[in-house]
Amino acid sequence: MLIGISTDSPQALMEWARDDEFPFLFASDEEGTVGRRYGAFLDRPGGPPIDNRSLFIVDPEGRIAYVAAPFREIDPTAYEDLGAAIARIAPPIEDEVGGGGRR
Repeated sequence: MLIGISTDSPQALMEWARDDEFPFLFASDEEGTVGRRYGAFLDRPGGPPIDNRSLFIVDPEGRIAYVAAPFREIDPTAYEDLGAAIARIAPPIEDEVGGGGRR
């Protein structure tokens, strides 16, 4: 399951998800409680912390198994690294027709 967590308001996230037809869930963390707990904020001298676009993969046992902080969404190698991490962590999905595993 994929959940995108953002400091945006629930209304803003709902509109964004609807307009762009994202196939995953969003959660609003307006106060930054979750982000601070997971270290997804960068401290700035003389200013408030800023939200750092981070990506976490939680394994089936509930442990953080991969962190990309920050996640470099415009760098194609970031997706290669993410795909390799998912392949190491996620069990194969069974093909209902042939019974073979696939990812």
